[in-house]
Amino acid sequence: MLKKMTKAFTNPGLVLVTILNFRLFRLLPDELFIKIKHYIKTQEKLNLAEPTTFNEKLQWLKLHDRNPNYTTLVDKVAVREVISDEIGQHYLIPSLGVYNSFEDINFEQLPNQFVLKANHTSGDVFVCKDKSSINYEKLKQEIEQWMKRNYYWDHREWPYKNIKPKILCEKYMVDESESELKDYKILCFNGEPKLIQVMSNRRRGYYNINHYDINWQPVSIKRKKFDENPEGIPKPVKLHEMVDISRKLSKGMPFARIDLYNTGSQVFFGEITFYPVSGYMDFAHKETNLLLGSWIDLDRAYSKKVS
Repeated sequence: MLKKMTKAFTNPGLVLVTILNFRLFRLLPDELFIKIKHYIKTQEKLNLAEPTTFNEKLQWLKLHDRNPNYTTLVDKVAVREVISDEIGQHYLIPSLGVYNSFEDINFEQLPNQFVLKANHTSGDVFVCKDKSSINYEKLKQEIEQWMKRNYYWDHREWPYKNIKPKILCEKYMVDESESELKDYKILCFNGEPKLIQVMSNRRRGYYNINHYDINWQPVSIKRKKFDENPEGIPKPVKLHEMVDISRKLSKGMPFARIDLYNTGSQVFFGEITFYPVSGYMDFAHKETNLLLGSWIDLDRAYSKKVS
């Protein structure tokens, strides 16, 4: 906590975001909160009346696309049943347990390597590569912070508001590199996969991002805070299968990002995301923001609009 506060007060934008997350500001209506936070994060005024950019349309969808199924789909535990029914249980990373608290976890029964993640937030993950190196007191404090968090209040992403917090333990996986598990994040617009982001060389707080179309042709998309992997990413063996899965899972949705893994011999489901970077994507060029925004047809979401 002290480290986060120190970092915040050396960055004016982070100071404002930190203040905005005080409980007092929960009194703000979602739309006003989102407008303020969008300006702090992007230094641009949010146009919700006529949204054109990718970021603006994601903010509009937060407020108006209230598909009741989204809460189940962002719940990392509940979504497993949906995936099993929709595309098959074999696409699920094996679960080693689901817990209601840190005290419920029997670490002696877990293998030497595993992954813990909160079902009700984004980014709260603990990757264990060697159980003998765990600082259990520190891990307990971290997980207890997860369990207290209601992720909805961070960015007003409403699907997270009513998820019951749980801890999911999954099998530790690596891909063909035998050292990491690359994320293949397939961006689907109006139910059609169009763009694939690949996260590689992941380490805490940083990773490389490469972009490809669905035929694995490189697409130049520059981000302010992340660089491309200069070596590029080999075309995954199961690319067509991954695209087909994404198309099926995003059917009927104005926008969804389907996160998958490819170990070479098998494709695994990661998660479904409706608001990447919560609609504050750090595009280096506004043209990219506008291009991706043009791919989202908000008319498909108007039938679900909530006044």
